Amino acid sequence: MTITIREVAEAAGVSVSTVSKVINGKGSISNETIAKVNDVIRQLHFTPNARAVSFARKATMNIIFLTSLGKEEAYKNPHMFDIMCGVYHELAKYHYNITLTDTSKDTYPGETAERVISQGGADGIIVHGSALNDKTASLITERNFPHTIIGNPGFDNQLCWIDTNHTLGGQFAAEHLLSKGYQKAAFIGGRKTDAISQQRLKGVRQTMLKSGHRMDKAHIIYTDSSREAAFHSTEKLLASSNPPEAIVCENNVIAFGVAKFLSHSGLKIPEEIAFLTFDRYPYTDIIDPSPTIIDIDVYDMGVQAGSTLARKLENPSLLVQSFTTLPILIQGKTT
Repeated sequence: MTITIREVAEAAGVSVSTVSKVINGKGSISNETIAKVNDVIRQLHFTPNARAVSFARKATMNIIFLTSLGKEEAYKNPHMFDIMCGVYHELAKYHYNITLTDTSKDTYPGETAERVISQGGADGIIVHGSALNDKTASLITERNFPHTIIGNPGFDNQLCWIDTNHTLGGQFAAEHLLSKGYQKAAFIGGRKTDAISQQRLKGVRQTMLKSGHRMDKAHIIYTDSSREAAFHSTEKLLASSNPPEAIVCENNVIAFGVAKFLSHSGLKIPEEIAFLTFDRYPYTDIIDPSPTIIDIDVYDMGVQAGSTLARKLENPSLLVQSFTTLPILIQGKTT
């Protein structure tokens, strides 16, 4: 049989309003009374009605995680789920629930964000970069809705956001290659329009140039980030009259294609050609030999996003715009 708040009050010898204040952490009540009520709650195995508690606190205790969840998203964007786990881990400390909300079927930009904010079913929102657009950004700003954006929006804004410094990651990659004696580096990246790829390339190029090693334009190749494109790009690089000594792979799908060509060609790694990649997932565990990796702890990035939102909920005027979670180098057998 379900225990009611009235039964708790009778057993504790206090009023129903006193029990309600103890549950919701409000009102001026002595520590002795609080302890007595909580003892009765435990003894009777009383569970407060979540909706009633939220109503009393004027909060839903719900956070929306807004992202695109199209078909095969787990393969296209595997890091998002690690980020999500970090967000959940952090916000659970504050007893928030997380509701995963999809934008992939929106009929116009900002449709889902507008519905979520207007319905009042959440205290705050975390927006993954895949779901951010100008309309969503404007809605959040105009309504001063508590939020954190995962990823630098890339335009002037008054949003709270956190991101990883991908240019710094490129710098780490180049510094590692130079420390190993590789002076001619190639870069196989995603499309020219891919912001992360461009940022990583920028870090590599700037660091190589500062050390007196200008990258050959022919050593910079843009692809659709497929394994097949990476395979043929590697073939093209190594067949040229000025082949590189090392290849920087913008992601590990590209690294998989590079490794496949090098295995096919019979070249010794890293003696005759070296390569490294960014990010551990999804393919680094099956690349042979195990690659050197510039990795980002994206779980920690999620934790930081959750922490930022918790602070924003406490202080609505807070503005956080920062890079967080430094890249780390994992030495493999390919450099």
